[in-house]
Amino acid sequence: MIDVLVVDDDPDVVRINAAYVAKVPGFRVAGTAHSAAAALRFLRRHPVDLVLLDHYLPDESGLTLLRRLHDFGVETEVIMVTAARDTATVRAAQRLGALQYVVKPFTFAHLRGKLDSYAALRHELATAPRSGATQETVDRVFGAPTPPGSAETLPKGHSVLTADLVREVLHSAPDALSAQEVADRAGLSRQTAQRYLKLLESAGLVRHRLRHGETGRPVHLYHWRGPAG
Repeated sequence: MIDVLVVDDDPDVVRINAAYVAKVPGFRVAGTAHSAAAALRFLRRHPVDLVLLDHYLPDESGLTLLRRLHDFGVETEVIMVTAARDTATVRAAQRLGALQYVVKPFTFAHLRGKLDSYAALRHELATAPRSGATQETVDRVFGAPTPPGSAETLPKGHSVLTADLVREVLHSAPDALSAQEVADRAGLSRQTAQRYLKLLESAGLVRHRLRHGETGRPVHLYHWRGPAG
């Protein structure tokens, strides 16, 4: 079970959030607190896995408490659950190590999604092989998406080297290319080039348009639309 401390200055919000947590399998409410001081006292006596932390507390801000948890060596994950939505607060929470940030008001389904993701990540890290976590797992820990077309996101039977080759051909081309032109420049068969072009298109990195000639079938032209780097 994942033990959770719910911290909010509003008793009604605490009750609702605690009820939400209790409804998610694998989670249980270890305690509640209505102030930063009460939360810190609880955490120093009763270690928990996760804190749902409001920013607007009566004695000090949630961000200040988050900083103090580090200073006191309290090891727990934190998800900010707050009405504060200004970018300065969001960025400060990220810098101080908040795992996720939920803006009020929110639905049970939204919070459950965050909790389920957190539980899945904990399980993946706990069961990682001795050789270490994959890049995809590390990306999720640090909140970064794994780039489409990387080894972790390719369907079975696809090669990351071939995906990189097709990507480089398109990225370096000044104009849109047909599948045959991509195949010729990459040294691939047209069928293979077409397969990887569709893969990159589904990942949002490639777009295609039709060029209609006077005779025959229209030609699909592909151009790079992903990051420049």
